[in-house]
Amino acid sequence: MTEMQKRMQELISREELDRAFDARFPKEMQEKLRAAKVAVAGLGGLGSNIAVMLARSGIGKLLLVDFDVVDVTNLNRQMYFIPQLGKPKTEALTELLVQINPYTEYETVCTKVTPENVKELFSEYPIVCEAFDKPDQKAMLVRELLTQCPKTTVVSGNGMAGYADTNEIRTQQMMQRLYVCGDRSTGASEGNGLIAPRVAACAAHEANKVLQVIME
Repeated sequence: MTEMQKRMQELISREELDRAFDARFPKEMQEKLRAAKVAVAGLGGLGSNIAVMLARSGIGKLLLVDFDVVDVTNLNRQMYFIPQLGKPKTEALTELLVQINPYTEYETVCTKVTPENVKELFSEYPIVCEAFDKPDQKAMLVRELLTQCPKTTVVSGNGMAGYADTNEIRTQQMMQRLYVCGDRSTGASEGNGLIAPRVAACAAHEANKVLQVIME
């Protein structure tokens, strides 16, 4: 537990936070969410927004994995702030999350995900959100999770660039343990970059599918 997390817990008790959840979530739902463990791989535009939504939803444990640091080019769509520039994303995001829900357990790993460490990182997590930027890395993680972690459900993002109609972003079940969120066609390219609204919309689809899987 970080010092900031301790300070947040001093500001609001678990009982007080639970009462707030009780007013908005059925008790059964709250208990399932608190018992849930979810991993987020990649803490950029997708992953940082997904993690915030899951922390707000009362997920019991979040694993946050990324090797990168906060850069000025991240500020247009990612859940970071100017004073955090240069910090590892795992550290910067945890600083934010504990101010939202200090009673979630946060595990962070600052490393690059490779086929060799997928099983070690994610095999204990029933749900993994794929939130990488590059198509080849997205495909690698989905492939390795499905083959190396047979009990893991994967929620992936694909196609969220530009400012086209957000209604084109949707969630589809592609395999028994694979859901893909996005329009599956709009990639980042010259003149069609990654902009906050569609990235956040896709992140919301991923976070919502996670909640559905937990409740099912």
